[in-house]
Amino acid sequence: MDYQLEQMIASTEEIVLESSLLIRNISQNKLIIKKIVEISFLITKAIKNGNKVLCFGNGGSAADAQHMAGEFVCKFLFDRAALPAIALTTDSSVLTSISNDYGYQEVFSRQIKALGSKGDIAFAYSTSGNSLNVLEGLFTAKKQGLITIGLTGDNLNNKMNENCKILVNIPSNKVPRIQEGHLLIGHIICQLVEMNLFK
Repeated sequence: MDYQLEQMIASTEEIVLESSLLIRNISQNKLIIKKIVEISFLITKAIKNGNKVLCFGNGGSAADAQHMAGEFVCKFLFDRAALPAIALTTDSSVLTSISNDYGYQEVFSRQIKALGSKGDIAFAYSTSGNSLNVLEGLFTAKKQGLITIGLTGDNLNNKMNENCKILVNIPSNKVPRIQEGHLLIGHIICQLVEMNLFK
């Protein structure tokens, strides 16, 4: 077998093993499991009270935010009523005007000021936990009375905790693994909320 092909196979096996070990660690982490359930109850209660979910993040985390909003608005496991969720990462005119006029640091906080109401959920994604616009968004959300939730990685210098009611730290410092953990947790939350609301 070609040496390069062998190396690629070995690397693939290593990545799959690393990812599977991460999922196993999450499954055995009672604190993370408890936080996932708490988040699901908070979102369920907010939606029952007529509130909505605002999701945001940068790059791959923006995609995660859009993914979660899409699952709520459309459906997850079964056909049911649409649920109110907005990704703050999708409107190019809003994103570019805020970035141009106020700076990229304000890109989420400005939208939260416009769209957020007391009792809404502000759901933030950041693998580093130190993205300035995410931190500013959480600060604004907390100040406006939104319930702040964050998903991040294992960075000890993480600043998201300062303004998050609940923060879930994925036990990894590798961005791809953190994002895989975020995807799993996002899916679990969507399923639990759907179960809670529609049984």
